[in-house]
Amino acid sequence: MTYGKMLREQIAAPGTTPLIGVHDMYSASIAAAHYDGMFVSGFGFAASYYGLPDIGFIAWPDMVAFVQRLRGAFPRHHLLVDIDDGYVDPEVACHVVKALERIGASGVILEDQKRPRRCGHADGKQVLPLEEYLAKLEQVLATRQDLVVVARTDATDEEDILRRAKALAATDADVVLVDGIRSVEWIRRVRDVVGDKPLLFNQIAGGKSPRLSLTELAETGVNVAIYSTPCLFAAHEAMDAALAELKRADGRLPQVDADRGIGVQASTRLLERNLAHRRPEPAGAGV
Repeated sequence: MTYGKMLREQIAAPGTTPLIGVHDMYSASIAAAHYDGMFVSGFGFAASYYGLPDIGFIAWPDMVAFVQRLRGAFPRHHLLVDIDDGYVDPEVACHVVKALERIGASGVILEDQKRPRRCGHADGKQVLPLEEYLAKLEQVLATRQDLVVVARTDATDEEDILRRAKALAATDADVVLVDGIRSVEWIRRVRDVVGDKPLLFNQIAGGKSPRLSLTELAETGVNVAIYSTPCLFAAHEAMDAALAELKRADGRLPQVDADRGIGVQASTRLLERNLAHRRPEPAGAGV
């Protein structure tokens, strides 16, 4: 079974499938112990790899290389990849989709923003003419073999949101995402216009969308939920607190609790699990 087919079947199952945003191999190592699906967040990758905001700095070879490392370490996890606008050009978008499918990505998200792009929960977003985006999307759909394709709109005008969501649902895209959606009422309105097409909801701490549980999302008809930045923001908070405490302690490291604390032994155990993931599976097993 292919990675795309596995993710597609998971999306079709009852309930809302969670995909956890990861920004580097260490965050992925932690997320993999809790969830069976990951989201390669553009916000997180831009922050981690470049130290820059998510406004279009990502170079596609860097993203492809990261996904390749992820797939090597986590051969049985779903990997949904944010490819922004396909890196501007439709031909580049198709090239990236081929590369990602070849290395084992499960799916991609392709958005309709124009440059300079913004995080989906930021102000000032602008979108391509719908016909231009649909042409790019159709090229990507014709290129993929079994990769899951999520069609995303960043429209902010209410009439345009519904118009675009309906148009995206009419394509062969597997899933529709309206990013930055602001209320449960609007989730339901989008759900109505996309019909039977699976719907994805993006949650980001401090973003424009409501904070909802998986149970609540399932009740509104959401099939997939991506959590873009829980690992990134938790790491930010924990590192800031740890370094502030180190400064207060005049450089003396804290005592590590052998059972619960994170020190060299606990970190090494985490990373050793990734070695086990790379070992060949028994004959007849695998994707």
